[in-house]
Amino acid sequence: MPSTLHNCPAPAKLNLFLHVTGRRADGYHLLQTVFQLIDYGDMLHFTYRDDGEIRRTTPLADVPEESDLVVRAARLLQSELKKRTGMAVPGADIALDKKLPMGGGLGGGSSDAATTLIALNHLWQAGLTRSELMAMGLQLGADVPFFIFGRNAFAEGVGETLTPIETPDGWYVVIEPGVSIPTSAIFRTEELTRNSKPVKMLDFSRGIADSGSFGRNDLQVVATRLFQPVADAVKWLDQFAEARMTGSGACVFARFSQEQAADAVLKELPGKWKGWKARAIKTHPLDALLKA
Repeated sequence: MPSTLHNCPAPAKLNLFLHVTGRRADGYHLLQTVFQLIDYGDMLHFTYRDDGEIRRTTPLADVPEESDLVVRAARLLQSELKKRTGMAVPGADIALDKKLPMGGGLGGGSSDAATTLIALNHLWQAGLTRSELMAMGLQLGADVPFFIFGRNAFAEGVGETLTPIETPDGWYVVIEPGVSIPTSAIFRTEELTRNSKPVKMLDFSRGIADSGSFGRNDLQVVATRLFQPVADAVKWLDQFAEARMTGSGACVFARFSQEQAADAVLKELPGKWKGWKARAIKTHPLDALLKA
């Protein structure tokens, strides 16, 4: 049995489009989106403990250990194991190399939680299946199941109904405008439209094949109105290729078919922003650790 799992990636996601199609009676919004995995994200490291303690060994500004999704994910898995076996369960030291900004719309916290569930399921030899871990992940957040699903996906519902989908290869330039946007700030505004007409997977596939893009991000019009740096980033990046906000913001991206084109755009990036490039990937880097 391994005692450590180092360099476990927690990749970012981009929303290639995001439509709000309605609202449930409980207040949750109904969405349609395509999640795209990219080869840029956080990195986690896990060390087995036999005393049952869960410890985050790296500090994270403004995120207390008790409320960190990584710690919550580890304890949720512990709870499930104890329920199944009735025996004492192991623990772990967890170190996190954080690259993804909080409030960026890249799914950083959700991806960290998913990587924690995947890695500790393997480290502890818990034996939970992919679908079992996905159900557990939904308790932590609507985006967590996608990262455990491990493939680019057409998502519906609150984001938990996932269907594999082929997405275009390419390179993405991503700009961090320097603001953090709470998801709740976007979803609770009266300005947000919630009646986009539902689409089909085939609509997305045809749109990408015909023009290289599809749909829009319904949250973008609200975010750009409330947060000027996001509006500025969209306007600047749109000079080079169609720019779009991901998730509820604040990060903005555009796709390029060639890495050299992405590099050329980054050379022009204004110094007030952080920007980087990432390649589209088809599967989660830890996919091999999961049982069907």
